[in-house]
Amino acid sequence: MISSKTFFFLAAVAACLMAPHMRAQSTVSPVEKALAFSQKQLKATVLSMPDMLKLPRSTKSNGSWDTVPPEDWTSGFFPGCLWKMYEVSKDTFFLGAAQRWTEVLEAQQYNLTTHDLGFMLNDSYGEGNRLVPNEHYKRVLLQTAQTLASRFNPRVGCTLSWSFGRWQFPVIIDNMMNLELLFWAAKNGGDPKLAEMAVSHGLRTMTTHVRADGSTYHLVDFDTLTGNVLKKQTVQGFADESAWARGQAWAVYGFTAAYRESRDVRFLATAERTADFFIKHLPADHVPYWDFRSTAIPNDHRDVSAAAIASSALFELCTLTTDTKRASAYLAAAKNMLFALCVPPYLAEGTASKAMLNHAVGHKPGGTEIDVSIIYADYYFLEAINRFKASQTAR
Repeated sequence: MISSKTFFFLAAVAACLMAPHMRAQSTVSPVEKALAFSQKQLKATVLSMPDMLKLPRSTKSNGSWDTVPPEDWTSGFFPGCLWKMYEVSKDTFFLGAAQRWTEVLEAQQYNLTTHDLGFMLNDSYGEGNRLVPNEHYKRVLLQTAQTLASRFNPRVGCTLSWSFGRWQFPVIIDNMMNLELLFWAAKNGGDPKLAEMAVSHGLRTMTTHVRADGSTYHLVDFDTLTGNVLKKQTVQGFADESAWARGQAWAVYGFTAAYRESRDVRFLATAERTADFFIKHLPADHVPYWDFRSTAIPNDHRDVSAAAIASSALFELCTLTTDTKRASAYLAAAKNMLFALCVPPYLAEGTASKAMLNHAVGHKPGGTEIDVSIIYADYYFLEAINRFKASQTAR
């Protein structure tokens, strides 16, 4: 038997020997841990997808992926995730997978039935062309921009969103996300008028979708003959006059990108207004409820997709605004949202989900994709991580 003095001496020695290891573990940030988990999840998803004509969209009750064909508006996010993961990890497994899954979407460059071509092709071919530029990717993107431009109505001043429903010419706030493709094409060999269309769409959306307090409508319907507004509403949010969180995030991101591409200060001012509203209405844990004006708060669903989109957008907006106080506030909010997503319950670690993030909401009024994992939440989560890491390097 050893004495208590010897025991405590040996314990102290053991603690000293373990300390460097413990310190090394403690220096691994939640972001790096979440990234490692996400890398494992994404690799497992690739290996579990034998049918190249089906892409993951959202999770079922057992955590497995529900899949969709290339024509679905979310189809570009899975190859986009692969490109994002290759960018941050440099793992050639993801490069090869990104190239294969991107090619699945090639026919969509001629798809005249949807406005979501920016989501579908820019997040796949666009990311690929950014990371490994090649002429084939560029040709696909230029054709995609021309296809998207076919939906532009000069009298309304916007590109048509949905090709279905009871509306004459519906334009949804999500459509701001497709303007980057038009701007890019105009700068890379496409028709210069594509940029004019993008500016027109952005300015019209600014005046019709954004309220005085910085919140946004989801959908505005226009008269095709006069260009006048017929109705303003919120289809996927709580109510017409509510503030659907993901729509608000699309606005922050879309107007930020529009300013980056055009340097039109009206877009910067609108990005700031929509961002200020978003941040002001965040709950204490920094992950928004699916609608900021839901009457069921605090007993309502959160939406990690809105947090991921807004976090990514704010990492960029903080570098573009000329207001130093806003820049600090935007950076802090971007970090707070990202850090919240990097740990449970929002990180899917320890759950059945095959995705990276839990607790997203797709279309609650429609009864679909409520409190599940959704592929676009993962995509913008990875983008936010990449932008965060870039901001740390730039310091």
